[in-house]
Amino acid sequence: MTDRTAPRPAASQATAFVALLSGALALGISPVFVRLADVGPFASAFWRTALALPVLYAWMRIEDRGQAGRPGPSWPVVLAGLFFAGDLFFWHLSILKTTIANSTFLATTAPIWVVLVAWAWFKEKTSAATLAGLALCIAGGGALVGNSMQIDPARLTGDLYGAATGVFFGLYFHAVRTGRLSHGAARLTFQSTVVTSLCLLAIAFALEPAIMPSSLKGWAAVLALGIVTHAAGQGLLAVALGTLPTVFSSLVIFMEAVIAAVFAWIALGEALTVIQVAGGLLIMLGIWVARPRPPA
Repeated sequence: MTDRTAPRPAASQATAFVALLSGALALGISPVFVRLADVGPFASAFWRTALALPVLYAWMRIEDRGQAGRPGPSWPVVLAGLFFAGDLFFWHLSILKTTIANSTFLATTAPIWVVLVAWAWFKEKTSAATLAGLALCIAGGGALVGNSMQIDPARLTGDLYGAATGVFFGLYFHAVRTGRLSHGAARLTFQSTVVTSLCLLAIAFALEPAIMPSSLKGWAAVLALGIVTHAAGQGLLAVALGTLPTVFSSLVIFMEAVIAAVFAWIALGEALTVIQVAGGLLIMLGIWVARPRPPA
C-alpha cells in the first residue's frame, strides 16, 4: 500500500505554518479567477490542474537534486489525485445547483471529516483545544455566509453536492499527509495533479460544450488558476502537511473563505458586513486556539 522509501525531511513548524498561510492565500483567490474565466466550471477546473503541471514538474526536478529515492506514485498519492478531482467536481456541481453561500459553508465542513477519519481510521485523538478551535471556525464560517444562506428544498441536490465537497477535501488532507511520509511535497503534488487532471479532462469533455477559453482574459484567468491557485496553493499545502497536524492544517479551508471574501470585496466590489467581519475574526481566533503546541 505505501512506498518503502525513507521518509522525507520535514520543514520546521514555523516554515510549515508560513507555507500553510501562503497556501490559504493562493487558494482563497480562486473564486475571482473562476469568475473571470470564460469557460464552464469543469473546463476551468481542468485548466487549473493541467496548466500547473509544467511548474510542478520544474519544482519536482529541483527538489529531486541530491535525493537518492525518487518514488513513483503510491496509493496515497493516487488517492490524493482522485479525492481532489472529486472535490472540484462536486464543488462546481454544487455552485451550479445551489447558492454560492450554501456551497461555501457546506464545503467548510471538510475539517469535521478530517477529525472523524483521524479518529475512526487512524485511531488518532484530537485535543480539546483543536476541537474548540474547529467549533469557533465553523461558527465564523457560518457568520461569513449567514446572510446569504437559504434553506430551499429545490436546492437540496446542490446542498448535498456541497456536503460531498467537504467529504472529498477532508479525505484529500489525509491522503496527502500519508503520501508525505515517502514523497517530497513537489513530487507528491505533481504526481497527484496528473491523476486529477486526467479525471477532470474526461469530465470536461463529457459535460462541457467548450473547453478552450475564447479570449485573452479567459486564458489569463485559467493560467492564474493553474500557477497561483494550484501550483502555489496546493504545493504549499503539501509542504505544510509534511510537518503540521492534519486536523489543524485542514482549518486552512476557513482561511480560504476569509481571503475569498476580502478579495471579492477588493476585486469585485462585494462589500463586507459587520457580521462577516466578525465571522472572519472568529475564524482567526479558532485557528489560534487550535494551533499546535510543543509537548509539555
